[in-house]
Amino acid sequence: MSGAVHIEAISPAVMLLEIDNPPMNPLGVGMRATFMAALDEVETNEALRCMIVTGRGRAFCAGDDLKDDSPAGEDLAGFGRLLTRLDETRVPVVAAVNGWAIGGGFELALCCDIRLASTEATFVCAGVNVGLMASTYRLPRLIGVSRAKAMLLTGLPHDAESAERFGLITSLHAPQDLRPAAIALAERIASRAPLSVEATKRAANRAMDLAPDEADRMWAEDLGRLRKSSDHRAAVAAFRDRSLPVFTRS
Repeated sequence: MSGAVHIEAISPAVMLLEIDNPPMNPLGVGMRATFMAALDEVETNEALRCMIVTGRGRAFCAGDDLKDDSPAGEDLAGFGRLLTRLDETRVPVVAAVNGWAIGGGFELALCCDIRLASTEATFVCAGVNVGLMASTYRLPRLIGVSRAKAMLLTGLPHDAESAERFGLITSLHAPQDLRPAAIALAERIASRAPLSVEATKRAANRAMDLAPDEADRMWAEDLGRLRKSSDHRAAVAAFRDRSLPVFTRS
């Protein structure tokens, strides 16, 4: 396994993870372990407020490595653990989709909280192309069942313009502008009250699974804690003074 996941500190609060396993950045068993280790490393940093995931070269990620000779069951279970781990990351995760996002790589992008894409990006729900299935839970929730089925059942590639029209990505950028746009977005998120951002991510992740009364209870519990936080007081004081708040995640 010659690939790597490069970790770059954009600022104390923003970290960039770049998948580098040419030519298509697949995540076989070894690369998944490397990716998980990278997530563990950056998330131990209490100053972390937002993360960016991208790929190096012409692909974002091609999903599982079909040339890997590990047992198929372990392959699928291991990839699922990686997706869950990314989905449950404490801080918001921005996907900067620079090129091909195929199969499990497409699902990896879906696990991020916000997706930006290069005009050179291409999205493929490749499950039916290899006799498997993927993205059947997250994709319909994100773009609706009808459009999701058009992607899921055909296995056809969809360009970045289609992805933007479907609501799969929030903005489209020239290749040279993708990284700066992702960084600007991540820095904006990182400048907000961190406990509030983390609670908002948790609530939004569960919003479609909860009945209204369950959502109200969760919202009330989180809001009660936030109202007592130092970060809330700092934000209110900064608003009154027309100054920049200093947050301590407390």
